Amino acid sequence: MAYERHELGRDGERAAEAHLRAHGYSIVERNFRCPLGEIDLIALHRGTVVFIEVKTRRSALAAPSDAVDPRKQRQLRRAAEWYVSRHRLEEHPVRFDVVAVWRDGDRVRCEVTQDAFGDTW
Repeated sequence: MAYERHELGRDGERAAEAHLRAHGYSIVERNFRCPLGEIDLIALHRGTVVFIEVKTRRSALAAPSDAVDPRKQRQLRRAAEWYVSRHRLEEHPVRFDVVAVWRDGDRVRCEVTQDAFGDTW
């Protein structure tokens, strides 16, 4: 079961990355880890540094993005602050996007929510 979830997540991240690239995002990091947390994808999009959380589900009963609760948002913000500081990107605009990925057999659908947390920090 855990292996299936891991594979579903990896497949979802690959689908999200392809979708984002097709929509003008330039991926600069995958599965970034630091002492403060993990970020699925980091990209540049129209001059903005974008920290991206990918959520993948098999059914459309609940939106995958609903799993990005306030606790997860805080963790993503802390990891993003660490990344921005380490890479000296303080002068660049930053935002957080969530990519919801639904997988139904061989069919995959991606939906991007830009500025998903409603603020930059």
